[in-house]
Amino acid sequence: MPVPRIVIMGAGFAGYNTARTLERLLRPAKAEIVMVAPFGYTLYQPLLPQVAGGVLDPRAIAGPLHRLLDRTQLLPGKVRGADLHERTVDVEKIDGTKVTVHYDRLVLAAGSITRTFDIAGLREHAHGLKNLAEAVYLRDHVIAQLELANASMDPAERAARLGFLVVGGGYSGVETCANLQLLTTKALRRFPRLDPALLTWTLIDIAPKLLPELGERLGREAMRLLSRRGVDIRLGTTLERLEPHQAHLTDGTTLPCRTAIWTAGVTPSPVISTLNLPTDRGRVRVGADLRLEGFPEVYAVGDAAAVPDLVRGGDAMCPPTAQHATRQARVAAHNIAASLLGHEPREYRHKDLGLVVDLGGVQAVARPFGVELTGIVAQAVTRGYHLVTVPSASARARVLGQWLIHAAAGDDLIRLGLLDPRTSSLVDVEHSL
Repeated sequence: MPVPRIVIMGAGFAGYNTARTLERLLRPAKAEIVMVAPFGYTLYQPLLPQVAGGVLDPRAIAGPLHRLLDRTQLLPGKVRGADLHERTVDVEKIDGTKVTVHYDRLVLAAGSITRTFDIAGLREHAHGLKNLAEAVYLRDHVIAQLELANASMDPAERAARLGFLVVGGGYSGVETCANLQLLTTKALRRFPRLDPALLTWTLIDIAPKLLPELGERLGREAMRLLSRRGVDIRLGTTLERLEPHQAHLTDGTTLPCRTAIWTAGVTPSPVISTLNLPTDRGRVRVGADLRLEGFPEVYAVGDAAAVPDLVRGGDAMCPPTAQHATRQARVAAHNIAASLLGHEPREYRHKDLGLVVDLGGVQAVARPFGVELTGIVAQAVTRGYHLVTVPSASARARVLGQWLIHAAAGDDLIRLGLLDPRTSSLVDVEHSL
């Protein structure tokens, strides 16, 4: 009798932790585990702003799947579709060849991509920060703007190259703005021909509050800290039109700008829309046991899943965060094992542990377990949280070591040569399942 095959779509927080837990729960004779992912690593996305800011090396937050997983078969490619009635998924491998894979259990953990809107020039001229390619490219781009501004005699060009815009006042946008603003401010000391007053950072968001997930007081504290460092924060404002050298905002102003960073939310991977399943804001609706109604052999977790939040109750759904994705993965793995071994499934229930936001240097705001923290204490909690949750001991050692080196030696401002115009826009650099 053939061994049941479990196919996992994606290698993010949800996919990786599902595979890792299944390896622990099921012996090889009980199940074959196959993971479909375009890259051979699982990415710790919360630290991407520190990669863009030069605090961390890209490898520090990329956990190698060949090392972290013992017997999961990695299929390098992307899922392009699935037939849930025939229990098959269509995979396009990284060399372009296509294969059809049969499954007995399927885990939809395809994650998310950057959410964009129909704003003129956005897809052509904006930069995202959702994966390693974007983070490394963005760092190269920002350093290049300083170098080019330093070499220019044209005041208008200098102003545009030293004008930086971040769209999105959530976790990702605030951390990206904070880390890159700190990078450019310190870097100007090495460009004595540039007037520091020309450097501008603007953070905008259509919402009336910054970091609403953290509560009003911590949101105000984050605004105060960033404003004191020179960041122009405009709430109730968003991007109206983006051009190569300037950005037009909905408040009627036009900013000289050659760097617009778009971090205004995420949306589930496009493959989810091909499945024609019941969705909630694009995410697959599942029960509290993480199974799809009508297809009990299919599970959905992470950013791709609309999971009932049993703690908050009512019609509440779990937010698409790494914290929930990691814990949903463990419950999904337990329920898959239970279905194969004849045990009872569990329901997913998790009380949010809080949020931490690194503002660079010794500044941070955090709310672990509902306790509001700021300053050095918040930074200690923030970095401690990241050290605990990165995917391996070697990653923890790299991250800690690089934090210490950066604190002592600073940034070398080295570009890695990724300024190829073919990969300069959000639409080109974005990789998704």
